[in-house]
Amino acid sequence: MKLRLRLLFSIVLVCAGFSTARAETPDEWIKLLSRVHGGFGSFLPVGIRIGEDAMKRLGARPRELSVLYYQGEGTPCPCPADGVGLAVYASAGQGTLQVAAEKSPPGTFAVVVIRPRAGGDGLKYTVPISLLPKLGQINSTIQDPLGRYKAVIELADLFTVEPAK
Repeated sequence: MKLRLRLLFSIVLVCAGFSTARAETPDEWIKLLSRVHGGFGSFLPVGIRIGEDAMKRLGARPRELSVLYYQGEGTPCPCPADGVGLAVYASAGQGTLQVAAEKSPPGTFAVVVIRPRAGGDGLKYTVPISLLPKLGQINSTIQDPLGRYKAVIELADLFTVEPAK
């Protein structure tokens, strides 16, 4: 896991050319996350949506946010953390992307807390466990990464968001 997060940071820097350029198209997200993650499944766009939403709500630019990811009990992996990390340019190597040892509360697929690195209030995103069957169905029935991306991006009620003090 630590190696994967370090690899994420390295690829982000290389792909960004040490600038604030960001992936903006579905094809760019798929290409970057396929290299970082080793494939492109439905859990990754969950993280992209959360990261992009947080940046918008918090008025943040790349590298200005810290992410703490809690994986749900019984969920197969913390894959959305890769999507969130890439979307906000968080890095395990710089301590701005962490996967918590503790699990998220019962009934959740994941909880993601995103805060400004400079301090202050942030946001808490909760992904309900009820989405796990739908995400699994997307992976098993849609083989095309772009189709998977679009299917997740179009999901209603993917997460709830509340202030994190």
